[in-house]
Amino acid sequence: MTSKKAQLIAALIDGNESVRLRATLSLGSNPDPDLVGALLERCAVEQDFYVRDMLTWALLRCPSDITVPKLLAELQSGLAQAKSQALHTLSKIKNASTWSAITPSLLRDADDEVAKSAWRAAVILVPEGEEMALAEALATQLGRGGRETQLSLSRSLVTLGEEAVTAVLQKATETKDPNIIAHARATERLLSEPESGSEFAVGQVKRIFAPGQ
Repeated sequence: MTSKKAQLIAALIDGNESVRLRATLSLGSNPDPDLVGALLERCAVEQDFYVRDMLTWALLRCPSDITVPKLLAELQSGLAQAKSQALHTLSKIKNASTWSAITPSLLRDADDEVAKSAWRAAVILVPEGEEMALAEALATQLGRGGRETQLSLSRSLVTLGEEAVTAVLQKATETKDPNIIAHARATERLLSEPESGSEFAVGQVKRIFAPGQ
């Protein structure tokens, strides 16, 4: 390894986020397949949003035949952030062959950030004709988590389109769980009124249909 590469790798783990950001920018500006592993290692632990975003950009600059297999391997990591960032990057690469890696277990992952990344990746990578099956899988997560998580799921469902999601949302409103009902109705509203695509869309319906209200 050259001294320049060693310096960049060291900068990736520097305690100053500005140093890490500059190092990542340099790696993205001069992509080196040999350093994909170092970028992925940093993705798994980086706490700064802007540095993580730059790490994704740097990975996108590298040859996909190098990055994609390594990203798929990250989905088996025991670190939630490693999985979440790998899913996010795969959604940006948009390689159709990676669809099969978006497994039901990832869509149901106990970590909200992993699950949200899986939902977003799934609706981007889903093959034509599989939208309804994906909608059914995503609908099993209705009522999950807080407002941000629920809004993320609603947006993912809406991305699949009215034809794919109408039936599963209707079925969800027929359950006995008020949280699922509220979330499904909020998603229906978002589907029919895209301009309401904010936290209000979920929050308003939850207030209307929340238990005890």
